[in-house]
Amino acid sequence: MKTNDNSTVNGLRAVELYYRAIRNISEGSTAFYQSQTRLNTPGLGTLMPENFRDVSEITQQCVTLFELELIQALNAIQTFEQRELMFQWVSVYMPAKYLRDIGVESRLMDITERLGVKTTQVCFALSEKLFEETEPAVADNIKKLRNRGFHFMLTDFGGISSPIMKLSEFEVDYVMLSPEITQYLGKDDRADSAVKSLIDFVSGLGAEPIADGISNFRQAESLYEFECQFCAGSLAGSYIAERYIRRRSKDDI
Repeated sequence: MKTNDNSTVNGLRAVELYYRAIRNISEGSTAFYQSQTRLNTPGLGTLMPENFRDVSEITQQCVTLFELELIQALNAIQTFEQRELMFQWVSVYMPAKYLRDIGVESRLMDITERLGVKTTQVCFALSEKLFEETEPAVADNIKKLRNRGFHFMLTDFGGISSPIMKLSEFEVDYVMLSPEITQYLGKDDRADSAVKSLIDFVSGLGAEPIADGISNFRQAESLYEFECQFCAGSLAGSYIAERYIRRRSKDDI
């Protein structure tokens, strides 16, 4: 599992981030970029997150991997700026256990300052494993890092394994609703009401909801009516390699 950001496997980066747009529904423009990590291995080919995340998070390997991913994401931010892309932040997956370390604030500040990237351009994506964390340092470090300008986004919220009320214990900036939830959009009035209630719940805690799994304009229109401003999914675009992300037009830059 140990790897190097500069190491390659069959000509590909051993650790490679792909990116997809999160769209502003009313404007149709890219608001943020969400990253997804893939591991290129000599024996198993390309591994998707569902194939390696749980294994890596059993040990400290996830910490080493996270810092490699972070550096690559920070480099991507600089590249996107050079290409004159408009975006607010780029996300990178952070294992929740990384936040247990009392020195995480100084470490992340050192990395961003060394690479010359603004903290406001970085969003740490957290999985529902955040809800399993009981050490006070985790919630405290989220507050400290937010005060430094970093953003936090909880992903896959509202799915079958997501204890909804636990969200109140952690102050995050964005909450990405699981496709398990958004698939109910347009099913009937009761289903729409349930989705709207969850959006209102997230907003009521001071977080910005982002709907994942959105595939058509009808769903996006419903979300806008429910005061959810952002969406991801096939309608917004799929994950692609950084080298293919370019400024296309004045309406989508």
